[in-house]
Amino acid sequence: MIRCLVVDDEPLAIDIISDYIEKIPFLTLVKSYQNPIEALMAVQNGEADLVFLDVQMPELTGIQFLKIANGKCKVILTTAYQEYALEGYELNVVDYLLKPVAFERFYQAAQKAQQLLCNVVAPLPVETNAAPAPINNFIFVKTEHKIQKIYLNDILFIEGLKDYISIYTKTERIITLQSMKKMEDVLPEHQFIRVHKSYILALDKIESIERSRITIGDKIIPIGDTYRDGFFKAIESRNV
Repeated sequence: MIRCLVVDDEPLAIDIISDYIEKIPFLTLVKSYQNPIEALMAVQNGEADLVFLDVQMPELTGIQFLKIANGKCKVILTTAYQEYALEGYELNVVDYLLKPVAFERFYQAAQKAQQLLCNVVAPLPVETNAAPAPINNFIFVKTEHKIQKIYLNDILFIEGLKDYISIYTKTERIITLQSMKKMEDVLPEHQFIRVHKSYILALDKIESIERSRITIGDKIIPIGDTYRDGFFKAIESRNV
């Protein structure tokens, strides 16, 4: 969990960002502050990993806060003024969110912070022959009303629907605003394969293959010409 502070002199802005934090499973809100000096003391005491920081505040500006904090935590700036963006990035902020902040954009910034913090705390390998770190066995996707956790082993196949995709699991169909390319990049290659411009499937869920058709449960999935060679090569490596 990433420990978060919200620093803003506007109560409504604090409420919005705090609500967004509560919706994201890998974030936890430690405290919110209208007084940036109190928040700075918390940062210097090591109480936070990530700060959502307003730029325009009376006692201490966000830029001044950044300079005094001197890298003790990661920072995402939140402001209605775009002109501070360049200075913020020069001070190595994670991201720069313009108010009013949409949840989708907030989630993207949170993912950036997660990646950076994971890289920071990841231990160096001690032995050269140590086994590689296990791949995460789940993903999070945003649906209409929530962010949903999906275990990779539950996924049967994924179907592209223009700007959306449908993820079919053993028990349900989950629709999310996402691209097939993004899903192809995120899913582990040894477990999933793209067989058509509109389909990605789990290799271990294939029941049979007949000519250019794959059967998974009661679904018949076509094999696209572009993906045919790669698919059959993956299958051949598992033949006995």
